[in-house]
Amino acid sequence: ALLRANPTLNRTLNPSLSLSRRSGARGFATMSAETFPVALVQLSCGSDKAENIERARSKVAEAAAAGAKLVSLPECWNSPYATSAFPEYAEVVPGVGGAADPAASPSAAAIIAMAKENNIFLVGGSVPERDEATGKIYNTCIVVDPDGNIVARHRKVHLFDIDVPGGITFKESDTLSPGESATMFDTPMGKVGVGICYDIRFPELSMLMRSRGAVLLLFPGAFNMTTGPRHWELLARARAVDNQCFVAVTSPARVPGADYQAWGHSSVVDPWGEVVSTTEHEEDIVYADVNLSMVPEIRQAIPVSMQKRPDIYELQDRQA
Repeated sequence: ALLRANPTLNRTLNPSLSLSRRSGARGFATMSAETFPVALVQLSCGSDKAENIERARSKVAEAAAAGAKLVSLPECWNSPYATSAFPEYAEVVPGVGGAADPAASPSAAAIIAMAKENNIFLVGGSVPERDEATGKIYNTCIVVDPDGNIVARHRKVHLFDIDVPGGITFKESDTLSPGESATMFDTPMGKVGVGICYDIRFPELSMLMRSRGAVLLLFPGAFNMTTGPRHWELLARARAVDNQCFVAVTSPARVPGADYQAWGHSSVVDPWGEVVSTTEHEEDIVYADVNLSMVPEIRQAIPVSMQKRPDIYELQDRQA
C-alpha cells in the first residue's frame, strides 16, 4: 500500500527493505552496518544568492539534526535556473582537496562549512561555476566530507539542450560548457556516483559508475513541468533497475511566479525500482534509511552483470 500525507508525501512500500522515515517523524531508525540515513533538501530557490545560501544552511542543519549522514541539495540552488543567470551568478568552485575563498566562492565556502559543522557528507547540488583559467562556465556539483574536505567535483556532462514543441525550449549550451568526466566518491557505506539532471537520461554514464562500484547514484536536477511529470520518476526508477542500486534525485521546490518552474518530487528509489520516499512540489526534506544490503542481494538474485554479451556489445570506460 502507499502511505500518503499532505503537504509531504513519503511513499513506503516495504519499510523493512529501505525506509524507516515516515511523514511527520523527525528522525531515522538506528543506523546499522547496512543502513545509510540520506536526506534530500528540496529547497525554495530565489534570485538573492545570499538568501539562498542562508536558506540552504538552515535546511541542511535541519536534515542533519534529524540524523542524516548524507545530505543533497538540488541543482542550481543558489541562483535562478536560466541561461542568462548562469554567468551572473557564476563563481569559482575549487576542485578535489581545494579550499574556498568566501569572497570569490561564497556558495562553495558555505557547502564546506555546512558539511563540517553538521558532520555529514554534503552533495552540494549544483551552482554555476566560472573556471578561473579559461573563463568557461559550468554547472558544477562539489561533494564535501564530514571533515570539510572536497572529495569530488562533477561538472554536468550532458547539457540540457531541448526543443519540445508546445512544451519547452531550453539551451544550456548558450552559456555553459560540458564537463569531461564521470564522478565518484567514497563513503564508509560504499561508493557513490554523482550526475546532474540531464545526465540521468544517458544510461551509459550510470552504467559506468556502477561498473566502478557505485551502490548509490545521486542526481541533483531541475526537471520542468513538461518533462517532470512524464520522465522524472521514470528515469530514476530505470537507472535504479538498470544498475541494481539506489538512486536519489533532488529537485528545487516550485516557486510561484518564477520563469522556470521545477517539477519537485525529490525521491529515493531502491534497486527493485520502487520509490521508497518522495514528496510533492513544495519546499521539503525527503528522508530515507538506505539499506545497502539490498544491492548485493539483488545483484546476486538477478546476476545481469555476469550475463552480459561482450561478444555482441561492450561498455568502455575511457578514463580507466
